[in-house]
This record gives sequence, C-alpha cells and structure tokens, in this order.
Amino acid sequence: MDETSPNSHTPVLVDRLAEQIKVPRDGTVIDATVGHGGHSLLFGGALGPDGLLLGLDVDEGCIERARTRLSSLACRIVLVRENFRRIAETAAACRIRKADLIFADLGFCSGQLGESQRGLSFQENMPLDMRLDDRLDQTAADIVNGYDEKSLADLIFQYGEDRASRRIARFIVQSRSGRRIETTGELAAIISRALGQGGRGHRYRIHPATRTFQALRIAVNDELGALTALLSVGSGLLNPGGLIAVISFHSLEDRIVKLDFREKAAKGIYEILTKKPMTAAEDEVKQNPRARSAKLRIARLRMS
Repeated sequence: MDETSPNSHTPVLVDRLAEQIKVPRDGTVIDATVGHGGHSLLFGGALGPDGLLLGLDVDEGCIERARTRLSSLACRIVLVRENFRRIAETAAACRIRKADLIFADLGFCSGQLGESQRGLSFQENMPLDMRLDDRLDQTAADIVNGYDEKSLADLIFQYGEDRASRRIARFIVQSRSGRRIETTGELAAIISRALGQGGRGHRYRIHPATRTFQALRIAVNDELGALTALLSVGSGLLNPGGLIAVISFHSLEDRIVKLDFREKAAKGIYEILTKKPMTAAEDEVKQNPRARSAKLRIARLRMS
C-alpha cells in the first residue's frame, strides 16, 4: 500500500463519491467505517450547521484521529466506538431515526498494517493477532493453533479462496506440533514452505501467505457476518431517496453487496445506481495502489 507515512491513510474513490453522492445541507450521514475521517471529511463538508455526521469505528485510535481531522466541519459530529453490525442500535442511541447516506469502506486503515500489536502484516514479524477491535476474545493465533486440519483448510479456502488450502493447513498442523505458532513471520514462513518460495499454486504475483492472512483476518473479525448485518438493516435506516454506498476490496465482500442490492431492487426497495461497480481511475491507482482493488456500489431507497 502506498503510504506517505506509517500512520497515514489515503481514502479511495473520493472523486467517484463526490460525483455520485449529494447530501442535503441539513442531512444526516452515517459513516459506518470512519477510519481516519477521510471520507467523512468529504461528506461532512457538504453538511451545514443543521446537518449531522455519525461515524462508527471499532478502533479507538481511529476515532481519535477522525475527531481531530473532522473538528473544522460545520455540522454536528458524533463519533462512536462500535462495530457497524450494530449500526441500527447505535443510530437509535444517538436519536437518529433516518439517514440520507449510509457509507461503508470495508478496507482497514493502511496505518494499522504497521501497528505491531495488530499482527496484520507478514512484512514484519508481529504477534499473530489480527483483531481490528482489541475487545474481541479470539486472535488469529487461537485459530491457527486451535483449529483441526480440516477446519483450517475449509477456512482458508472459504475466506482466502486459496486452492492450496489443504496443503497449507497440513503444514500448519505439522509445524505447531512442535511448538505454538505465535508470530506473523512464523506463519508466513510455514505457508511459504508449503507453497514454495515462488508461490507454487498461485497464478498471481502475490506473497504465498496473502490469501491465508486474508482468511484469518476475516474470521477473527467476522467481517462478512458484520457486513451482512449492516446490509440487512440499511434500507430501514434510510430516508426515501437516501443512498447506501459500499466500497469493497475483495470478491467475497463485493458478492454480498451485489446480491443484497439486487434482492432489494427486485422487491422494489432499492434502485441500483451502479449497474457495474465503479473503480478507481488510472491516475488514482498510480498515486494509491490500494485503490486498484476497490469497488464501489451505490443504491438508492425508492420513494414510497
């Protein structure tokens, strides 16, 4: 990921969002993944003193960064440390009945890769944690050392879409028989041995451990379950004509969003504004390689 500093985060598809999304000055925006506030700065800048921006994030550090970044906005700002699976409960607690925009960027903040306690990266040797919310009980190390071989293989195949999942799981189980696997470096080395340093079994130029790390992160944080929960209540939180916009970064997420929008469109609930997902322009990808895999889908609640 292209970073100007270890803790910086460049929001993706800002130009696309600015083109597609307009909110009333007195509107209500819910940013389900406020992060460092990059997207909220865009949406909040369109709101006046009577507008409201509610931002959610599970990372306390992100909340504090967003608070500083958004402090100059004219609208009222409420930031809550909460998983977006509880968006309806959080909105109710903030006395928000309906919103004009619900937005979610499903990618984690780039700066979190460099936080040693997160254990999200295999570029450096970190504790094998992967919790985006440190209040969660289960870590990646618990899964790697506790799941049986079949369960590990199924997880890596389902969430990492890695066809070599059985071989990877076998090598993990063999390696942990000697001692517990505790760090990202140890796990990455085991996977590299399983697939060969060149990534045998992979047709793309990615590190052999990439898909397994994705699978573990998704499992630890129940990311797909949280997304499904968000989408299930999204339409009920929107004003007529309100928008829901989601940026995803891999096919599992994008498929869930696409199917949800299609199902609700078939029922006359949504009008889909992006027949195909919007992607980053070439210039943005050059400046921020992270944007290459970003896909934006937008739907509008039909007027009753």
